[in-house]
Amino acid sequence: MALRVYDTLSQRKQLFEPLVPGKVGMYVCGVTVYDRCHIGHARVYVAFDTIARYLGRMGYEVTYVRNFTDVDDKIIKRALEEGVDSRELADRYIASFHDDMAALKVAPVQREPRVTDHIDDIIGVIERIIDSGHGYVVDGEVFFDVESLEGYGQLSKRKLDEMQAGASDRVSVDERKRNPADFVLWKASKPGEPHWDSPWGQGRPGWHIECSAMAGRHLGGTFDIHGGGKDLIFPHHENEIAQSTAAHGQPPARYWLHNGFVNVKKSEEDSDQGEKMSKSLGNFFTIGDVLEHYHPEAVRLFLLTTHYRSPIVYSTENLEDATRRVEYVYETLAKMDLVLDAGPSQAAIDEVLRPDLFEETLRGFNEAMDDDFNTARAIGELSDLISFLNQLADAKDKASKKRRHATFARAREVLDELAAVLGIFDSPPREVLQGIRARKLKKISISAEEVERQIAARDEARKARDFATADAIRAKLAAEGVVLMDSAGETLWKIA
Repeated sequence: MALRVYDTLSQRKQLFEPLVPGKVGMYVCGVTVYDRCHIGHARVYVAFDTIARYLGRMGYEVTYVRNFTDVDDKIIKRALEEGVDSRELADRYIASFHDDMAALKVAPVQREPRVTDHIDDIIGVIERIIDSGHGYVVDGEVFFDVESLEGYGQLSKRKLDEMQAGASDRVSVDERKRNPADFVLWKASKPGEPHWDSPWGQGRPGWHIECSAMAGRHLGGTFDIHGGGKDLIFPHHENEIAQSTAAHGQPPARYWLHNGFVNVKKSEEDSDQGEKMSKSLGNFFTIGDVLEHYHPEAVRLFLLTTHYRSPIVYSTENLEDATRRVEYVYETLAKMDLVLDAGPSQAAIDEVLRPDLFEETLRGFNEAMDDDFNTARAIGELSDLISFLNQLADAKDKASKKRRHATFARAREVLDELAAVLGIFDSPPREVLQGIRARKLKKISISAEEVERQIAARDEARKARDFATADAIRAKLAAEGVVLMDSAGETLWKIA
């Protein structure tokens, strides 16, 4: 199958054909750095990280640009409250963002521009907008004249005559505007605020213009993919289209991709899809807080098991389920590694068991990802293979034992290839299992050291053929919530 992506502008899936063969330019709106990132941010950047990874696997040279908004009303307000410079505050939360993304295995992007480093670019775009007749100056501020541009509203499917001032919390009421839907390109500075010189007086950029300028600077007037959350369709991305069209004579992106919202259930008993997560509702969870309780791979798996365009429900139940799935896969990988580490295979590579299953898994995975990056289906395609490998690891028959080393070696190749796209199941199994255990141990009354001591005592009892004592230790640990797994002469354990 050829890759097809859902384009928000056309509202249909389209064959993906990059502007330059073999290369992809992708711009995704970044964070405003005045606070710690929440799980909604994780949803965006895990989704587009996976998209970039798959495009790379297809052989494209990907230039992924993701910006930082480091000057903004919220940043200025927080900096004043804390008595620090706006730049210092922004630096702190940029570092926090990088820590969160690294934990979730979101790969570094090719370019990461900051608004304050691109003021000249922004001023240049505004000048072109004014020169083209689509911008006007009032009291040292510059506004975009939405009525001057035919087709305004095409992305959000809104009609200009139906738009009302205040319809969005980011559409402000200002009597100086020619039309209530007009939006600011350059804001005159207030005392004590960061500001820059411009042809219209000292001030700072409006929110929408920054992305048009930085995308144009790093990817050119037109590039392949523009991404972000659905909340950015209007007014932010709508206004980006207007600005870039006015400045360059053409829209900025060929394909517009938007991820769905993160919804939060009010309680585990609720059967509905919950309410949209937002800071205004007070129902948001920072990435750091979530990772205190759940392993990063479980969080990433949770985010990928729903198609990126669909809403996803954040709940303890769903994160616990993701944790169990990650545990199962890594327990299987750990058992495989015990076999692989034991020595070279005595079977030839053509003696790999179930080669058809490997081919089916690869084919199904590729078909799923080619269908608008359907990670939910792609992960599902791994289920039969993982189940087979787990059964093979526990097999007692001699024929399977002889050939399973070659089979596991092939499995590792396939899983590593697919894990490189998903960003999961590619860590050392013991590290992940220990990380999950550590989080679960916080909820029960036994320490890891005590579990290991009990396992050692059980091993001694088994060597002495004192099976009654060994069984009693297993039962005692089980009562504490500790499950023992005997495999290849070694005992692994987990918290139920």
